[in-house]
Amino acid sequence: MEYSLSELQLAIMDVLWERQEATVLDVHDELRKERRIAQSTVATLLSRLENKGVVSRRAEDRQHVFYATATREQVRRTVVAEFSERTERLFSGDVAGLISQLLTTRDARPEDLARAREIIEQKERALREEEGK
Repeated sequence: MEYSLSELQLAIMDVLWERQEATVLDVHDELRKERRIAQSTVATLLSRLENKGVVSRRAEDRQHVFYATATREQVRRTVVAEFSERTERLFSGDVAGLISQLLTTRDARPEDLARAREIIEQKERALREEEGK
């Protein structure tokens, strides 16, 4: 299943993943720590997330308690797939150009660079193994 989520919807999902379940008020209180947002907006976005199938709810004490039905990993895979499709068009398959752009627009920590090297080396090994078949 694919999930196309806005930045604000992802922030709501983060709250649900951290808390396991929350009411509209709980989510609103959490989001208000970092941004101005109306409680009605949170309710609308939770309803949209429910329609997308990433959130569900149950009635409890005259209010709805929401919980994530999609895992963080499932949503990450979809976001990365969308990102990959967009960057494929933007960079016309130029992976080196994409990596260069990412590294020049973000501060990469040494551990990020080390992990990137490991990933590249793993990919190189896999490609060599495929060529040897």
